[in-house]
Amino acid sequence: MFELFKKIMPREEAFFDLFEAHAACVQNGAVALRQLLEGGKEVPHLCARISEEETKADAISHEVLQAIRKSFVTPFDRSDIQGLITAMDDALDQMNKTAKTITLFDVTTFEDPMREMGDLIVRSADQTAKAVPMLRAMKTHATAMLKATGDIVQMEEESDRMQEKGLKELYKGVGRKDAMAFIIGSQIYEHLEKVSDRLEDVANTLSSILVEHL
Repeated sequence: MFELFKKIMPREEAFFDLFEAHAACVQNGAVALRQLLEGGKEVPHLCARISEEETKADAISHEVLQAIRKSFVTPFDRSDIQGLITAMDDALDQMNKTAKTITLFDVTTFEDPMREMGDLIVRSADQTAKAVPMLRAMKTHATAMLKATGDIVQMEEESDRMQEKGLKELYKGVGRKDAMAFIIGSQIYEHLEKVSDRLEDVANTLSSILVEHL
């Protein structure tokens, strides 16, 4: 009976599998977001791809929350599990909001600072996908985890600077002649910066979990 009970209950390892699957969705979404910032006719297709990744991630998040309720044993505190999956979900949700804004205003050309912010988002998502598997052996990978999460925090700060630079260029350029173009452009900058913010939230959550288990 006990062996049957163990088989139907979620395994600790399943949580790590789900975290890594979600991190892969975040990474895929970031790549699609960066690609769409190149502009052109592929923008609608890439926006749809981000939406697909967000849908996949939502299903994974739901599975994690179900597993929390069904599990007697979890790899770490239930609130931390929920906090991590929610933080990653929020990052992908924000990518999707960015894509929806681009779709709403039918934007197909983008400024260089937007692309630079996209590069930072991809690098942050890559570091996220690198750090999440280290949760399986946090003490062993503590230094590497702290390096990855620290890099994400630094990239968010660089994203802030890129946003400021982009807004200044936008105002001095097209903004002087076309108020609507300035409004749309500033919204895109704001959404991109929020993506970086949400990825920083993931990094902070990972750091907090690590500190609790050192």
